[in-house]
This record gives sequence, C-alpha cells and structure tokens, in this order.
Amino acid sequence: MGIKDQFQDKANDLADKAKGAMGGAKDEASERASQAQDEASERSSQAPDQAREAAQEQQDKFNQDYDA
Repeated sequence: MGIKDQFQDKANDLADKAKGAMGGAKDEASERASQAQDEASERSSQAPDQAREAAQEQQDKFNQDYDA
C-alpha cells in the first residue's frame, strides 16, 4: 500500500466521520426544535387556564367585598 493510498484512506475515514457528525447534529437540532415546540404549545394551552383562574379570583374578591 502506497502513501497515496494511506492518505486517501485517511481522507475517506475523516469524510465519513464528518458525515456522521453532521447527521448527529441535525438529529439533535431537530429534537431540540421539537421539544421547544412542545413546550411552547403546552405554555399556550396553559395561558387561558391561568387567565380564567385570575379572573375568577378577582370576581371572588369583588363578591366578598360586596357581601361584607
């Protein structure tokens, strides 16, 4: 095996490692984006509930003030 072949093999190995790393990075980025989207969706669904609870608390306070 000549030196040229050794360098070519090393270059091919490095190219394969780079492709693998890029694929892993894409998978990780995709997973992070999916998690962020899930969290945002969960927060947006909680917001109306929190608003309703706050409005109910204010209504209860108002009713207590007039009951006294």
